[in-house]
Amino acid sequence: MRHVAALAGVGIKTVSRVMNDEPGVSEATRQRVLGASQQLNYQLDMAAGSLRRAGRQTLSVGLLLPSVANPFSSEIHRAMEDALAARGIAVFAASLDDDAEREKALVTAFLGRRVDGLVLTPIAKSQAYVIPEHSRDLPIVFIDREPVGIEADAVVTDNAVGAAKAAAHLISHGHTRIAYMGDRTDIQTARERRRGFTEELGRAGIATSTVPVREGLHDEESARLATLELLRAEEPPTAIFSSQNLVTFGVMRALKELGLNKRVALVGFDDFTLADMMEPGVTVIAQHPDRIGKLAAERLLARIDGDHGAAQTYVVPSELITRGSGELRPPE
Repeated sequence: MRHVAALAGVGIKTVSRVMNDEPGVSEATRQRVLGASQQLNYQLDMAAGSLRRAGRQTLSVGLLLPSVANPFSSEIHRAMEDALAARGIAVFAASLDDDAEREKALVTAFLGRRVDGLVLTPIAKSQAYVIPEHSRDLPIVFIDREPVGIEADAVVTDNAVGAAKAAAHLISHGHTRIAYMGDRTDIQTARERRRGFTEELGRAGIATSTVPVREGLHDEESARLATLELLRAEEPPTAIFSSQNLVTFGVMRALKELGLNKRVALVGFDDFTLADMMEPGVTVIAQHPDRIGKLAAERLLARIDGDHGAAQTYVVPSELITRGSGELRPPE
């Protein structure tokens, strides 16, 4: 900083004001300092600066997602980055791999780096372990799944409602033998989607005891194998509801492998790139991860800025998108 000040012909305090985007510096001086900093390749030390900055802010937040490789998670990440960039806040993301111990370890790691807030997709049975930090005004927003054991803002999808839409859509096209392909039962969203699905079947008078259910399908390959087993059964389903995008990919592979992609109806939970390019196009219950990420960022900023209102859960509605696969009718 001293070198920048000497090159720009100003005092060190002026350099500090410019680098921290504080008022009280003329535009000509600001440009001179910025030019000198670029010439010397000077970068502001955010960790050291946070010791002096009001509220000790590091201008960084931690984002903990099930897997940054999942398209749903990556869209949330990008939406948050876009929303927080205007405030100069960096978003550091990590994958939980839906492992409770990894969740706690990553939360601890982010807290050790003094992030200004956390956005977390929880998998542990309780998030009460972050109460001490939250009570000291660390803003925390939960996404996709609601927290247990702590009062905090959450931004979620209408999972049960969306799954019910999928079931109703397949029933309206004549299906009664509808298989449910589900994620791990310890995941809150998976339980909610199964609940919405089975309740809709009950409302339609379809005995849920006769519905093929396969759960614990956390990746494409396990979903593919489970679908192959179902489709080769004596009375295979005429339609399938897959409860998340990776499961949908496995189901699609199995249908294609057996040449049934134009005969067995499919509705998947989560939209994905090129879904409309399949043959037939894949009907989905689309979440809106961009809206979830943007709203989570807005709530986090509000808390950082001093909003001490009661915690709330914000529900982002899902949307049925018909493309062909969910409109196939059962064989006569």
